[in-house]
Amino acid sequence: MKNLIFAATFLLWAPVVQAQQTSTGKVFRAGAATSNITPKIGTSNNGGMQDITIKSVHDETHARGLVLDDGQTRLAIVVSDLCMIPREVIDEAKKRAGEVTKIPAANMMMSATHTHSGGTACSVFQSDPDKDYVKFLSERIADAVIRANHNLAPARIGWGVGSEATQVFNRRWKMKPGKPIMNPFGKEDQVKMNPGIENPDLLEPSGPVDPEIPVISVQSASGNPIALLANYSLHYVGGVGPGEISADYYGMFANRMQQMVGVEGQDPPFVPIMSNGTSGNINNINWGGKIPDPVKPYEKMRSVANIIGAEVFKVYQNIKYQDWVSLTSVQKEIFLGVRKPDAGEVTRAKDIIAKANKPVMTSMEEIYARETMAIKDYPDQVPLVLQAFRIGDLAITAIPCEVFVEIGLDIKKRSPFKPTFSISLANGYNGYLPTPEHHKLGGYETWRAKSSYLEVDASTKITKSLFELLDQLKGANP
Repeated sequence: MKNLIFAATFLLWAPVVQAQQTSTGKVFRAGAATSNITPKIGTSNNGGMQDITIKSVHDETHARGLVLDDGQTRLAIVVSDLCMIPREVIDEAKKRAGEVTKIPAANMMMSATHTHSGGTACSVFQSDPDKDYVKFLSERIADAVIRANHNLAPARIGWGVGSEATQVFNRRWKMKPGKPIMNPFGKEDQVKMNPGIENPDLLEPSGPVDPEIPVISVQSASGNPIALLANYSLHYVGGVGPGEISADYYGMFANRMQQMVGVEGQDPPFVPIMSNGTSGNINNINWGGKIPDPVKPYEKMRSVANIIGAEVFKVYQNIKYQDWVSLTSVQKEIFLGVRKPDAGEVTRAKDIIAKANKPVMTSMEEIYARETMAIKDYPDQVPLVLQAFRIGDLAITAIPCEVFVEIGLDIKKRSPFKPTFSISLANGYNGYLPTPEHHKLGGYETWRAKSSYLEVDASTKITKSLFELLDQLKGANP
């Protein structure tokens, strides 16, 4: 009995003893957890312009959660292995997680990795989500927060920034004059997405890349790794088996980091997380290079995960940790216009669909005619949630779009916080976010659809609002 009393007393007082040992006299805590979100076989995968029926699971998909607590403010970050997540699902997940943990919804940042081989969470092109899966998702994403919050323990935090330029390429190319680039609306574009390797008409990429990999690491007071959050501006990799579910390189990165850090089997488990940066016009194919040798399914994403993992591990090994940093969250809802079709465009779309006379659209003209009919019923304006977190001297901005790399680079350059990085596809889904200059060039990412419908000046208005949020964080910085 005496031993039991001593054990209980030790458990009650251990955190207090740790608080006395921190250099600041304050307690910083962190917790992390994963939650399985793998969809059922036979349901939808929205990785293409036609719906894909899930036939098998190559690797499980997860929501990976991290909760940080400075003693006054708790922040939660969840990154889910999905192509995109609608705001309704995220709002429901935040509500449920908040009811259990008491973390305010405004302090939760929830995003998608953008794997094209996950379950369907929202309607895009010819895919629609299974209603049971949507409910399951909101519960399981909430669970990632709840479980991470349950695992809170005294911790230290640090960060660094790596760089890996070999895996990111701008996928929008200007072509040599003289050959028109026609889009599905019967109009001419000035750039082409994924123009083909060794295409003799290639001129130059239409924009830059961002090779940086910011890395945040948290470890227990005794030095055991709790979680790692990285960010890379790479769209996705792909190359899966037919109808197979996979977390893409994001999941393989998490597995590789487990191996490299050497804590497989740790309790609670170490949770590595890769978030999607501003990759709306970036992919993993070197369009200006040579045609590569063919690879088996999953080989390419595994290679990318290993290369990125090596750079992240290099950064991880040199991180200097702080016993305590302050945390702040700010967010703002804005309304942006929708690029709706005019009467002539609707008539053209109806004619194309009538001639197709089939339930599944196959040609690009047919697919975008179907999208035109969907967008005509959208409201004139839609709401978006913009968000910014401050973690000590570091800032994270969150945007509910597939954000062009120029926007992320601009935010990094002008932010009052160093480092700053952006998480795309966060707190909802509002399609691609090109700059006004890219709208003038045209190309796939600007074509009006459920995947691209915000007003031409959307990026300008979003960036302006984000800098206002960053200024608020600066003013609140103790």
